[in-house]
Amino acid sequence: MQIIRRNPDITRNEIAAMTSLASATICNIVARLMETDLVIESGQRLGGLGQPAMRLRINPKGGYGIGLSIDGDHVTMVSLDLAGTVRSRSTRRLAFASPNDVVRFVEEGIARIKRADAIGFDRVLGMGVALPEHPERDDPSHRSPGYQDWSHVDIRTMLASIVPWPTHIDENVAAAAIGEAHFGDGQDYASFFYIFVGAELGGGMVINGTYHRGANVRSGGLGCLPLGTNPTEVLRDVVSSSAFSNRLQAAGLDVALLNTMRALPAQYASHVAEWLQDASDSLVPALAAVNCLLNPAVVLIAGRLPVDILDRLAAAVHSKFVAAVPDRATAAPIARARLSYDAPAIGAATLPLLDRILPSDAILIKRRTSAQRPLLDAISVPLKNADS
Repeated sequence: MQIIRRNPDITRNEIAAMTSLASATICNIVARLMETDLVIESGQRLGGLGQPAMRLRINPKGGYGIGLSIDGDHVTMVSLDLAGTVRSRSTRRLAFASPNDVVRFVEEGIARIKRADAIGFDRVLGMGVALPEHPERDDPSHRSPGYQDWSHVDIRTMLASIVPWPTHIDENVAAAAIGEAHFGDGQDYASFFYIFVGAELGGGMVINGTYHRGANVRSGGLGCLPLGTNPTEVLRDVVSSSAFSNRLQAAGLDVALLNTMRALPAQYASHVAEWLQDASDSLVPALAAVNCLLNPAVVLIAGRLPVDILDRLAAAVHSKFVAAVPDRATAAPIARARLSYDAPAIGAATLPLLDRILPSDAILIKRRTSAQRPLLDAISVPLKNADS
């Protein structure tokens, strides 16, 4: 499944060569996947000798995941098919949504998906929920009256009457990185460092397609890094969607309309430029350390910001980062992540797919040996940039 998903239109013989399994074994496995509607044939591979080989693809209708992201300033829900295409999306700007707010949002979202006939509910594999890592850090003066109820709410129990599927729970940044690894730029980069600019600032390392959680499952706290020499200031105070919104709100913009704008009004251009200057300056020392210590193939930036702002932030950070790194040849490129805006919700929707039918590359594909490399490198559809 993993090989077919990452290499659309691959043939059975190519899978056999890639896995070193017998052709008969591959044919039997593919037959079972086709019987369960997880894989489909997409036509013949023409141009070779002998009988044309049939190409294989993931069946988008073979399974679906529903993802819910709850953050300090919004809730978002998406449905995702097995090929990674978003079939529906609902989002609402809610500051510190209470459990009751989220229940109503999910009820309305599920009803909307049913009315639109966006997915086959008989093929839904589960629901993923992505949550803030540290909700207790949010400013109490801005919280809604019911926000404190999250401290004693069991999310699975809360959603049980609405969601008749298994529920998978993860943290927002981890879910976003997992989604990017499986349905975004992870298809081009097996290992990368991921930054998500949300209401908080998070980041973490994906290694060979797997999000690295650390010894105590606490990795990803990029926003907690000290900012300069003042121990009371940390990176998230400057680099976050909250900091960006606060800057524009102070300049007179109604931030409730921010998510609906294709482009910011021209009178706020100088304020955006000032934030980009401060944010890029602040990120460079952290990314220089990441580059030296972890050596990622690329640094990907995503977040709850307009796409053009993320592009400008990535470009500004990259130019300053390259100038700051002594050995420019080893400087990882920095770019906006493919999924970007809804990455936590998409990642949450990916969780049930991973649990049921898309386990990690580390499980399915053995590490190459030096003797295998010439053969594997000659395969016409190799796993791109993967070391397994």
